[in-house]
Amino acid sequence: MSGHSKWATIRRAKEANDSKRGNIFTKHVKNIILAAKGGGDPEMNPALKTAIDNAKKDNLPNANIDKAIKKGTGELKDGNEIVEVMYEGYGPEGIAVIVICHTDNKQRTVSNVRHLFSKHGGNMGDKGCVAYLFDRKGVIMFENATNNEEIEMAAIEADCDDVSVEDGNLEILTPPTKLHEISESLTKAGYKPSSVELTMIPQTYIKISEQDKMDRIIKFMEVIESDDDVNQVISNFEIDL
Repeated sequence: MSGHSKWATIRRAKEANDSKRGNIFTKHVKNIILAAKGGGDPEMNPALKTAIDNAKKDNLPNANIDKAIKKGTGELKDGNEIVEVMYEGYGPEGIAVIVICHTDNKQRTVSNVRHLFSKHGGNMGDKGCVAYLFDRKGVIMFENATNNEEIEMAAIEADCDDVSVEDGNLEILTPPTKLHEISESLTKAGYKPSSVELTMIPQTYIKISEQDKMDRIIKFMEVIESDDDVNQVISNFEIDL
């Protein structure tokens, strides 16, 4: 899981800067809108509760959260509907890439994503061209925790799929349908995650052991993630320097 963990760490450092520009706020709002389509009560809608918790960690104002919930439930009509779309392709050094977007204009989004692939040495492909290389998983992350062994045992007891630790960060993988249940179980036990998300995990990794190649890949990932419509960029590279 080291490739995912290292990129996740780089991504969260970038998100800390994004929050100053409002980029991460936009992404949280869209996550809440989509989750609220399943119901506006976070106690009855685990996906919404997770989206709200993640947003609050980045200090999204309560007024923005309430407005996003109302948009998702249809109580507030404001603009076009937000939908989730997924694009696939290959990036620099042949890495497989999945781009998950939350957008109110699919034509704009696909055009932007295709342009960014081409501009930075990649190639957007057809649906299914790389998705078979990944498995859908829930990911619960604890950053710089001092009680990793306790958290690991609690996660195993909660029936997670896998646990790994790298650079002091503990990553827990769960079946997608049990992400919210396991996250809630850990929280109730006193272990509060740094992040909780549904994502795609590579079945195998492409090791990148040269600095210039890694720099090109990271630049490519950052540029695509900086688009307001992009929610996640997932790849199968592993940093091995």
